[in-house]
Amino acid sequence: MDACNPEAGMSSPTVGIPGSDLGWYLGVILRSWHERVEQAVEGVPHGTRGYQILSVVGHNNPPTQSGLAKHLRIDKTVMPYVIDALENAGLVERKTDPADRRVRRIAITADGAARLTELEAKVRAAEDAVFEGVPAPLRRVFVDNAAQLAVSIHNNQPALDPCVAVLDALVDPALGSVQP
Repeated sequence: MDACNPEAGMSSPTVGIPGSDLGWYLGVILRSWHERVEQAVEGVPHGTRGYQILSVVGHNNPPTQSGLAKHLRIDKTVMPYVIDALENAGLVERKTDPADRRVRRIAITADGAARLTELEAKVRAAEDAVFEGVPAPLRRVFVDNAAQLAVSIHNNQPALDPCVAVLDALVDPALGSVQP
């Protein structure tokens, strides 16, 4: 039976009963968030991944490329390609660390900072759309609880790769494609 197709004889999942399908709920929320945020950051090299990098380098001291890869759980062999694309777009630059000339730090450019400000407003609007129709107090409780759970999971399993978790939620292993 197809839980996402009511015409296939399944009713919608019931909220709040024992045995409810948490995975399905989280998948629906994640897909909605991902689709909207991908649209919001359209044009940024590497989409949400590029946006996340801009956000980290825009709000923190310039990290090293390897430190940034570890923080965002992006494979260290992939990170140079993402940074290259962001650098070619004029959004970030690699700077020599004054304390160690062998180390390169990733810094946001003035254009990157301006673009980040625009993107953050678009991402906030996309997230507002995900919560459309949800009362503000319920949204706050959900986000606060989700943040506490995420921090707890991260602290208990720091090697857990959130990018893999997202892909696992979005990709049908039998088809190798993103689910609607």
